[in-house]
Amino acid sequence: MTLQQTTVGQTTAPEAQPARRRFLSKAAAGVAGAAALSAPMISVAQSPIVLKMQGAWGAKDIFNEMAEEYVKRVNEMAGGRLRIDYLTAGAVVKPFEVMDAVSKGVLDGGHQVAVYWYGKSKVASLFGSGPVTGANAEQTLGWMHRGGGYAFYEELLKKLNLNIKGFFAFPMPTQPLGWFKKAPPKTEAELKGFKYRTVGLAADLMQELGMKVTQLPGGEIVPAMERGVIDAFEFNNPTSDSRFGAQDVAKYYAMGSYHQAMEFFEIIFNKTKYDALPPDLKAILQYASEAVSSSNTWTAQDNYSRDLQKLITKDGVKVSRTSKAIFAAQIKAWDTVVAKLEAEDPFFKKVYASQKDWARRVAYYSFFNDADYKTAYEHVFKTKLPG
Repeated sequence: MTLQQTTVGQTTAPEAQPARRRFLSKAAAGVAGAAALSAPMISVAQSPIVLKMQGAWGAKDIFNEMAEEYVKRVNEMAGGRLRIDYLTAGAVVKPFEVMDAVSKGVLDGGHQVAVYWYGKSKVASLFGSGPVTGANAEQTLGWMHRGGGYAFYEELLKKLNLNIKGFFAFPMPTQPLGWFKKAPPKTEAELKGFKYRTVGLAADLMQELGMKVTQLPGGEIVPAMERGVIDAFEFNNPTSDSRFGAQDVAKYYAMGSYHQAMEFFEIIFNKTKYDALPPDLKAILQYASEAVSSSNTWTAQDNYSRDLQKLITKDGVKVSRTSKAIFAAQIKAWDTVVAKLEAEDPFFKKVYASQKDWARRVAYYSFFNDADYKTAYEHVFKTKLPG
């Protein structure tokens, strides 16, 4: 074996040199690693996915606050990876155009109610404001989540070629019969001839009762009342109604009705955009809609009750309970409207049958089990309630 001379006159075996080089390389790597650890850490921020959402609500409407409650939950849970930027009605499109804008990708998302696109199919009204079944809004929202309603909703979207992923939230309190310039009607005959604002299948119902119906978004109601286009209207609740000035154009407010007794919000996203999201962000969009149902309900309880009292005590509005005769006339009219729609559209008939099957079981339980809260209220507060 040949020996090699080192720089200091020593000899080493040739096989020892590669081992020494490996040791020195590892040592150098270790020093470099330590240096890297001691250097300042530089983080590269990932740009969030931004979804542009528009509501169907005027800037002052409490429904905007409810939409923002949803947006807040999504944005905070997404941890900077996803952000919804929320816009009020008219920022990009008109309220009744939100569905088409989201489907086509002009908007990424929308906050509205399904009746705003019932012009495409009257079945849409069954997903938030259809004929009465005996179930309330909370129970009907249960049909969407547990009773098969959502599958029918997706089937309708497919039939209409709407590129939409939707969620539902906030079972709304019963909507009032509405606002009148004179004492509200007490009988079916007195309904006839009113120029009345409502939307969705409620328009079919009120027309069956002899009213002349105009469908308008909330922001156009008061101007229409001032111009005489309508002489009576409903929108939704004491807070929304008073914020757009209902009390300035009418002083009679009839509470309770069957025309929209079980409505809820529809929160929609462009399906292509939604499908491109990772699973955890999809889950946030879905479960935030369920969480905001509670938040919206508490917001409504606080505001609707306070603003009803304000309408009475400050604005001089004469608030009354809708008569039993009007309720009875509405139920009878619904029978006529539903029979016509079922004859015209087998899909409507199938969806409504599913909704009724759910109501038959769920509402039955509630009627047998619920306490008599009205009697308790009258006892505690020593007052007699109307109706």
